[in-house]
Amino acid sequence: MFWPLFYKNKTERIFIMIKNLNQENFKQEIQSDIPILVDFWASWCGPCMMQGEILHQIDEENPALQIRKVNADECRELVMQFGISAIPTMILFRNGEILERVTGLRNAAQVKEIFRKHGVSC
Repeated sequence: MFWPLFYKNKTERIFIMIKNLNQENFKQEIQSDIPILVDFWASWCGPCMMQGEILHQIDEENPALQIRKVNADECRELVMQFGISAIPTMILFRNGEILERVTGLRNAAQVKEIFRKHGVSC
């Protein structure tokens, strides 16, 4: 499952392929030796929607970056496993290990800095 349509402008619709993770595919996806940023979000969360738009922009500009999403309402076990108490929360993983965790809305520069701090150019 992929994140829904995103409007680039009023007349052009594009697909941004940020993969949604769930309990079944989460563990395998985060085992990569390339850092993967996982955004825990919910559809009722205004800041989450804004964060989603920022992540889409970053994904479009930097397709080599690994960004994934977890719907907190649909994946309660993952929310509990990682102690998510507020959303949006983003966790950067490498080889299944947490490299960094941030909670709250972050602008594009702040999100890119999370990757840069861990050796990923963007």
